[in-house]
Amino acid sequence: MPDFFQSAFVTLLVTLDPPGLAPIFIALTLGMTKDEKHEVAIRASIIAFTILLVFALGGTAVMAALGISLPAFRIAGGLLLFYTAFQMIFAERGQRKKELAADAVTIDHIDNLAAFPLAIPLMSGPGSITAVILLAERAGGNWKEQAGLILVVAIIVLLCYIVFRLSERVSRLFGTTGTLVLGRMLGVVLAALAAQFVIDGIRAVNG
Repeated sequence: MPDFFQSAFVTLLVTLDPPGLAPIFIALTLGMTKDEKHEVAIRASIIAFTILLVFALGGTAVMAALGISLPAFRIAGGLLLFYTAFQMIFAERGQRKKELAADAVTIDHIDNLAAFPLAIPLMSGPGSITAVILLAERAGGNWKEQAGLILVVAIIVLLCYIVFRLSERVSRLFGTTGTLVLGRMLGVVLAALAAQFVIDGIRAVNG
């Protein structure tokens, strides 16, 4: 049990990469107030935990029922991320955030941002879903290990939430100009991540 718990923790920590999500969260929530950022953070965490919990309990059965393969999920997630990356690089997202900040950010916008791209596919993406499915299969019906896996998922998602909350301080440290520059740079990184999702999906199909 301790070995399984440790293995699951390390695997999901590396896969979700909470510290790596912080700068992306800053760029995506540019122009929002502290309360609005908190709303996005908590909603994204809840959605991501729910999705990972479903796959931890149902795993491959869920994908089979929907008729979706993991390679297809990777490719679709990558293509959707390209759209977000394009907006970040060419400042369309930043401009929209300014307009929304002037008129007040709507609840629908907060919900949408929390669901995509934060919860899906950045937090509960192909990598983390695959990891959860494989770990659930490794548990082999052992209820203690299954419970341990769910606990690990909850801990990692909680770490992501804490990182999101601390990102407000990082944003103040960089300032408006620094945050804008960071957003452009992270747009390129996000585009590369999207390309990797697509490449992995194609390789899985051909392999």
